[in-house]
Amino acid sequence: MTFNKIGIIGAMVEEIELLGQHVQVTKETVKAGITYYEGQFHGKTVIYCKSGVGKVNAAVCTQILIDLGADCVLFTGVAGAIDLSLNIGDIVVSTSCVQHDMDCSPLGFARGEIPFHVRSEFVADERLVQLAVDSSNRLFEGRSLKGIVLSGDQFIASRETVALLRETMNGACAEMEGASVAHVCDMNEVPFVVIRSMSDKADGSAHVNFPEFTVKAANNSYAIIDDMLRHM
Repeated sequence: MTFNKIGIIGAMVEEIELLGQHVQVTKETVKAGITYYEGQFHGKTVIYCKSGVGKVNAAVCTQILIDLGADCVLFTGVAGAIDLSLNIGDIVVSTSCVQHDMDCSPLGFARGEIPFHVRSEFVADERLVQLAVDSSNRLFEGRSLKGIVLSGDQFIASRETVALLRETMNGACAEMEGASVAHVCDMNEVPFVVIRSMSDKADGSAHVNFPEFTVKAANNSYAIIDDMLRHM
């Protein structure tokens, strides 16, 4: 597969710092308060940035990234595990993304359904998904799965909510940006994949897990991006 300019979005400073240590940056652009770094990585042209937290930040960031020439988007970061088989440090590669906090059910729409929009579940590019799965299996054998990434402007920390998202929306993990990235990519017909490393189990224990495992999760996410670019 060939892309002219690969867009990479990290949700955390730690991931961007790791990229900065390895990408030969040739150009920096600042738009909407976000710095976009363009350069060479494993012989390929990349442009990367930190989105900031939440769906609005992610959407603005993604549109600008595409306007700057990205013809595919890789999004990495941490998430709370929903699938019962996942443990801290495990990887979820998105098959699709849905906004779990889009809820117009009083009007007769299903939870996650965007009223009057052409689609509400945004499907990741099969080629990028397979590339991410292959990298995950090489690096973290037996510790990754494909699944639906659920996004919302909420930090999920309730066992009851986790069970609801798993049972009603079939989510593998919950985070705060992926579906916005996916939505914008879909509107622009740009292929994408979301890769999430589990920093907690979204069960109320994040105050214990999150600080300890965020750096580890960022390292895992970076390792997958590095391996994907080597094999792309």
